[in-house]
Amino acid sequence: MTPMRVPFMSLVPGPDAPAIRSAIDRVIERGWFILGPELAEFETEFAAASGARHAVGVGTGTDALALALRAMGIGPGDEVITAPVSAAYSALAIMMAGATPVFADLDPARLTLDPAAAEAAVTPRTAAIMPVHLYGQPADMAALTGVAQRHNLAILEDACQAHAATCGGTPVGTFGAAGAFSFYPTKNLGALGDAGAIITDDEALAGKLKRLRNGGQTDRYLHVEFGVNSRLDEMQAAILRARLPLLQNWTTRRRALAARYRRALHGAPVVVPPECDPGHVYHLFPILVENREAFQAHLSSRGIGTLVHYPIPIPRQPALAQITGGPCPVADRVTAGVCSLPLHPQLSDSDADFVAAAIHDWRQTA
Repeated sequence: MTPMRVPFMSLVPGPDAPAIRSAIDRVIERGWFILGPELAEFETEFAAASGARHAVGVGTGTDALALALRAMGIGPGDEVITAPVSAAYSALAIMMAGATPVFADLDPARLTLDPAAAEAAVTPRTAAIMPVHLYGQPADMAALTGVAQRHNLAILEDACQAHAATCGGTPVGTFGAAGAFSFYPTKNLGALGDAGAIITDDEALAGKLKRLRNGGQTDRYLHVEFGVNSRLDEMQAAILRARLPLLQNWTTRRRALAARYRRALHGAPVVVPPECDPGHVYHLFPILVENREAFQAHLSSRGIGTLVHYPIPIPRQPALAQITGGPCPVADRVTAGVCSLPLHPQLSDSDADFVAAAIHDWRQTA
């Protein structure tokens, strides 16, 4: 087996390890593990960093989406238009809220929800649009906001891959009623376990979300509405607090590496999707390639790790078989050829150049 010179990524804490250890020790010494001061402080800090008035920590990014929809009053009988390419949890969250996902095709450049396709998918049952800021590339929120306004629809942004991203200079997650984030360990701002949050400027919505995440309680043992158990715990909140001050520098590094890849891959036998907004935060660096399995094997033989995000359009997942909808040819084409290259803040310039050189060699050996 070829040793990995450039693994796809590592989840072992790096220079932030001492801050993480200190945060963990602080929580253990305090002995308060659920709904405590670490969560309250993180919610304040993350809201400020995200350009919103409120943040509500929950157990996962999936719960962030599902609970946000419920708090917005969206549920059984409602349709939510969303993208066909994402982690399947985006659509599963709509179903968790009792609503029906409706898939509109991708913008072929951004690889996010196409505004024209979204507008064509509107029906009398449509209640909301849920764009996904996929791979860290912001969706075209100016156009999607226009669609929502013309049809009196709510907007919930799936920003689970887009921490600190902006669209036209405005922070993602702030265009509509709410924005949902995941802090799964692989994310640009990752916990050491599952975690998520919702941001909103609506104080009443934030209050409802805090009830829903905690069993619908207003006081201990008093449950006034149907809620769930989905609370961002103190340990993960403390870890996220330790990492949040590093996010901007990490984002700057991701953007620099992406720009380096773009320059180095000029003329390579792959398609590099364009950067459609400088607010892109490069959670992933996807390319499109023919004969993907052979391409991945070629890079693996050089000790380079790759992954595929995502190989199956969500409408083609067996769990979504009962959902009907129109064709999504762009999504089908993208999922057939997409491949993610290593890109993370600890990646060196020389390793990025090594990856690019190996990709150029693919043309010579294909």
